[in-house]
Amino acid sequence: MHIGGFYQALIAMKLAEQTKGIFFLRIEDTDQKREVENGISEIVNSFKNFGFKPDEGMTSETESIGNYGPYKQSQRKEIYQAYAKYLIEQGKAYPCFCTPEEDEERRAKQEAAKVRPGYYGVWAKCRNVTVEEAIERIKDGEKYIIRFKSPGREDRKIKHHDVIKGNVDFPENDQDIVIIKADGLPTYHFAHAVDDHLMGTTHVIRGDEWLSSVPLHLQLFYELGFKAPKYAHIAPIMKNDNGNKRKLSKRKDPEAAVSYYAEEGIPALAVKEYLLNIANSTFENWRRANPDKTMDEFELQLNKMSVSGALFDMVKLLDVSKIVISKMTAEEVYENALEWAKKYDKELENLLQDKEYALKVFGIERGNKKPRKDISKWSDVMENISYMYDEEFEKDKTEYPYQVINDKESIQKILKLYIEKYYDENDDKQTWFDKIKELAGEMGYAKEVKEFKANPGAYKAHVGDVSTVLRVALTKRTNTPDMYEIMQVLGKDRIVRRLGQS
Repeated sequence: MHIGGFYQALIAMKLAEQTKGIFFLRIEDTDQKREVENGISEIVNSFKNFGFKPDEGMTSETESIGNYGPYKQSQRKEIYQAYAKYLIEQGKAYPCFCTPEEDEERRAKQEAAKVRPGYYGVWAKCRNVTVEEAIERIKDGEKYIIRFKSPGREDRKIKHHDVIKGNVDFPENDQDIVIIKADGLPTYHFAHAVDDHLMGTTHVIRGDEWLSSVPLHLQLFYELGFKAPKYAHIAPIMKNDNGNKRKLSKRKDPEAAVSYYAEEGIPALAVKEYLLNIANSTFENWRRANPDKTMDEFELQLNKMSVSGALFDMVKLLDVSKIVISKMTAEEVYENALEWAKKYDKELENLLQDKEYALKVFGIERGNKKPRKDISKWSDVMENISYMYDEEFEKDKTEYPYQVINDKESIQKILKLYIEKYYDENDDKQTWFDKIKELAGEMGYAKEVKEFKANPGAYKAHVGDVSTVLRVALTKRTNTPDMYEIMQVLGKDRIVRRLGQS
């Protein structure tokens, strides 16, 4: 499933929720050549993985819920044929006997004459075949399709109001399009009109590649005697490609496939929040003002959607994801990380077997006013917690820089002095930090950063640099969450061993 299809579904579902309407999942599979095996299951499961549950429609390859079924168009063949017969009776549709070879010949002539391609006007060869002749040809076993007899003229304009695009002018449709194919199934255009009428559709939310079909669809609704729904055509999600904007493509961009987000371990909520962010620019300010509200409380406005297409920004998505994960409890982070690891990372799964210890690790700097934001996706977890586990810590042979204090003699002296004189596992956070200040002073470093900044020539380093020495020795990282909390989780034995080995 393409992220663009998911984006449209999110907007349709949000609009249905806001208006106390119905969001339904209809499978448009009348083009049998393009049918994908287990395609319905993939769509249904993609929705489920993101917490989407259509109010009506298909729930698996074969099952559905709702009173307007079947929700699979290939199972509605007789319904479409009944409406096609009605149009024929009204003189608004007719059988066409043109062969594929004749169609090809017509296209070649149109191309040579540099005229619009299609089946219209003088090019509509079967349009004036009499009913009697048509009946005889069908009785003789001649193959045929059913075409709509368009009353339109290309030199006339129609005015249309799109909910997103605003007022748009189009030439009228004058094409006698196919409505029933040789296999007896309808084309998308005809099935869409019939189904949206019978299913009581009020708003059709779809990609703007269908915008040019509006004159035809409105014409079909009118000629069938139906009230047309409102249309909202969504601009595609775009990508910046070396300064040029192009559509996000599954062929070129891994992030275009919905499955990518599960594989990377980006939470479903983060993806939905980000997509709302690109749907309505007002969402970002709303979220900032309402950090604790659910996205369901945000009111999406179709007329505030981008007309030209929003740019997809993975960096921004991961920033949103960091915020989403930062609001989770340690238990939620643990359960989500473990579920992802079971599918994609056996090493992480093994690491998380000791749940009690893992919860302490994930609990570091969590639940505070400013919680940790180092995890943007579940595939980040291993990198961000591995140093809390001895086997991973010892495997890591990388030489991490100690930054300002980097001579071995000073480093060894700091670590030895800290263990022998200043470390006490029972210290509260303030006492712990005061002792690091005392250690800095004893070693001739500034006890306060402001002292160092006021008189940099008087000191080689300051208390923050001493803390960095301890941090690197304990974690092999220069950037970690709160070191006091890390030390509380590591415990005395690990701390003494690690500082003694550095």
